[in-house]
Amino acid sequence: MPVYRDEVVVLRTHKLGEADRIVTMLSRSRGKIRAVAKGVRRTGSKFGSRLEPFMVADVQFYEGRSLDTITQAESLGSYGAEISADYGSYTAASAMVEAADRLTESEGSLQQYLLLVGALRSLSKHEHGPRLTLDSYLLRAFSLAGWAPSFGACSRCGTEGEYSHVVVQLGGVVCDDCAPSGSPRLDTDTLSLLGALLSGDWEYAEGAAEQTASRASGFTAAYAQWHLERGLRSLAHLEQDRSRG
Repeated sequence: MPVYRDEVVVLRTHKLGEADRIVTMLSRSRGKIRAVAKGVRRTGSKFGSRLEPFMVADVQFYEGRSLDTITQAESLGSYGAEISADYGSYTAASAMVEAADRLTESEGSLQQYLLLVGALRSLSKHEHGPRLTLDSYLLRAFSLAGWAPSFGACSRCGTEGEYSHVVVQLGGVVCDDCAPSGSPRLDTDTLSLLGALLSGDWEYAEGAAEQTASRASGFTAAYAQWHLERGLRSLAHLEQDRSRG
């Protein structure tokens, strides 16, 4: 059987039999890979901890007919422990890998891989707030998938201007002429924050008020739900954490 190696980030795992797992990974060069990791649930497994969600590893595979088999795994980024120690970071990371799994259903890309790895690294180092990091990741991931939102020009006719109508089905802000009747509106501060999260302007993003950040998150969640045809289940846990705070 052919052997190959690739850098991967672990998205999710499922139990298989008494000691094995099926590991779903987003790889650097081959897109999404599902492979069997044999014996990883045993106490003496050599690389079980390297194949947990949010971990980045250099993995060797045997190519199989239906599922490949993992034979080696070397850690490249041990982000799981730091992320799991903080509930907000854990739920944000869970939403990230869920989105990556869904967005790369048919094929992956190097850009999606690098974006996810960078976002998980940032979460593990607590560089920014978990929800801001998640919203920025989602907006960029959807842009890479071909669904870039517009927060400046009208997403329907392209006319430049300062608009407040926002329609997720049309891709973002729309001018008064293109806005359907009853379209919701967002204030200038929220639209500016969304633009900053999309472009990576963290100085601006971290200075946003809590209510502004909450409205931006609401738009991002709605945008994700529309394009994925169903919401991200992990977002519900993040909302519960925010309500407790």
